[in-house]
Amino acid sequence: MSRFITSEAVTEGHPDKVCDVVSDSILDAYLTLNPDSRVAVETSAKDGLVVVEGEVSAPSILDHVQIARDAIASIGYTDADSGIDPYGAGVINNIRPRSFDSSQVEGYGNLNDAAGLSKEEAYEKFGSDQGLVVGYASDDTKVLLPLPIYAANRLAERLASVRRNGILPFLRPDGKTLVTVQYHDDLLDPVAITHVLISTQHSAAVTVEDVREQVRAEVLEPVLGALDVDGSGATVIINKEPFVSGGPKADAGVTGRKIIVDTYGGIAGHGGGAFSGKDPRKADRSAAYAARWVAKNIVAAGLARRAQVQIGYSYATASPVSLDVETFGTETVGRERIQHAVEQTFDLRLLAIIDQLDLRRPIYTKTAAYGHFGREEADFTWEKTDRVEELQHNL
Repeated sequence: MSRFITSEAVTEGHPDKVCDVVSDSILDAYLTLNPDSRVAVETSAKDGLVVVEGEVSAPSILDHVQIARDAIASIGYTDADSGIDPYGAGVINNIRPRSFDSSQVEGYGNLNDAAGLSKEEAYEKFGSDQGLVVGYASDDTKVLLPLPIYAANRLAERLASVRRNGILPFLRPDGKTLVTVQYHDDLLDPVAITHVLISTQHSAAVTVEDVREQVRAEVLEPVLGALDVDGSGATVIINKEPFVSGGPKADAGVTGRKIIVDTYGGIAGHGGGAFSGKDPRKADRSAAYAARWVAKNIVAAGLARRAQVQIGYSYATASPVSLDVETFGTETVGRERIQHAVEQTFDLRLLAIIDQLDLRRPIYTKTAAYGHFGREEADFTWEKTDRVEELQHNL
């Protein structure tokens, strides 16, 4: 018996992703200013109006309006007809400053000794808000991410690449992809890619027939050809109709509205919050990255072929209040032994996570589109499989 799993992705020019990029650009600007900055920012956009709002705690307040404009321009929007005019649109700044104390540990602390605490004491003292996070890994792909979301994100990423590099200069920033994969009943060993949809914004000067032909040649075929699963028999739809009006001109965007696109494409659970615009001292972000780190190392160590890790945090508590490892019957040793090994191997206190994964850096704008997971760039430290031997030793 077969099962069919579908995942979608969107490009950086999708209205929701525009907002994620703006929010994470503001975050990165503050982390560049001071790595102990606290940021909680959200963005909305529609037509020629962008609103940024939230709170920041930093040594000085930056020009949020200019950061937002530059972020939108970096996506590739140039004027109102393209989707939004980055330097002509209205930008409302409703981000409020809070007091900043870089030596404070309880509640908003850093990892240095300014508060008179050792690193270990700081790890024990710091607690964030309550939250639950979920991490997942499977052996579908070489990066241990489910094939449907991996393929959908690579198609979306390729759309942006051929646009930016002038290979298909008629493309515009907005776009969506969708991939369906046939599995066996146990969701192991993908059988085939059965359906692919690509919908990309384009110039009015090009026909939809030309869009279909060139996107097939420059986007679809290179991406599917690099995968280990057969896609030759897939039903393919590329721009079922012309797609000229896109971005915030065509639809409203909001930060944090593409959480399944950002994570595992619906094949796994999701925690309680979105990522973009939040500094790493929020468990929604740093602990979600840590949960992926744990799950990926479990699969890389050969302890299971699929692993889902749920971690729960209570208010102002440094250590997790719950940790659950689910292996869906694919484990090679007892699940209890895997959970024990995880508890012995990983320090999941929030400041420990931030330190181990080196998260107090301005690395987040690049996470805002094309997935937070399954990326092999060096800054995606939570993708490391550096605890394999220790996990195996601690069984």
